[in-house]
Amino acid sequence: MITRRVLTTRQLAVFTSQPPISNGRPFSTSPTRQNAASKSPTQSAKPHTIDPKWLTVMKRRIGKCMTFGLRPDQVQEAGSVLQQLARDWRELIAGSEGYLTDEKRRGHVNNVTYVRYAETARINWSRNLGIHIDPAHKKEWLNILNSTGIGLILKSIKVDYKFPMVWPDKISVYHKLVQNQSSDSTPKSSFELQVMIVSEAHQRPAARCYEDIVTYDYKQGRKTQTLPPFMIDQFKVIWKLQEEAKRKCQQQILDIENRVRLLELGSWDREGAVEDMGSAAKR
Repeated sequence: MITRRVLTTRQLAVFTSQPPISNGRPFSTSPTRQNAASKSPTQSAKPHTIDPKWLTVMKRRIGKCMTFGLRPDQVQEAGSVLQQLARDWRELIAGSEGYLTDEKRRGHVNNVTYVRYAETARINWSRNLGIHIDPAHKKEWLNILNSTGIGLILKSIKVDYKFPMVWPDKISVYHKLVQNQSSDSTPKSSFELQVMIVSEAHQRPAARCYEDIVTYDYKQGRKTQTLPPFMIDQFKVIWKLQEEAKRKCQQQILDIENRVRLLELGSWDREGAVEDMGSAAKR
């Protein structure tokens, strides 16, 4: 689920005392030159979690290839990769972690703190499920946002700040389920969401949130024993879509890295390569 917002304050983020932890594998802007026997266009044997600065690294690697000269067909390939990065960067960054980014899951955010971003985006997430994704239960999805029947209560929220955003940046806010409702070990009366708040200017996550949510029966004045059936059914569908998006986007990322590696092997990482500031070297 995605929500977008234009920042209206000069600075929004507050740093924690601990540095952010990245699960992505590290990248180098200039891979070490390989000998002929070990050269391979593939840097990873399988899809992986990407580094937060992956987009920047890919662009720098392509830029270095250009400074050593590319043939016309290589220039076309480099341009194609850059076009894909410019067009699909949100899907690649968020989709590789299982966040769903299609148009029907979008909304608007109207506040200036990260917690409020996540809270407002979660409301839009629920509304969009009823309006666009599961219209057969539209009334039920909208009712859970009220305090007249079965509703949602935020039990806890944790925010990991990555870097400060400044005006006039824009953001995209994505939600995804943490647990598979088809699993017997998943709690039946609550669910967890992960939130990714992405800076459009930096094209990487500025913050991540972790939400623990319970369902509450306002008429009975207590937590429910299980989630409503319509919610469980939709969560099972969403989980499958998340896993499909993750596999698809991770494979796209791997394909892009392979294409960039081939450009490197045909430019600066070839025998006798000489920096040519972008002009095509004669072979």
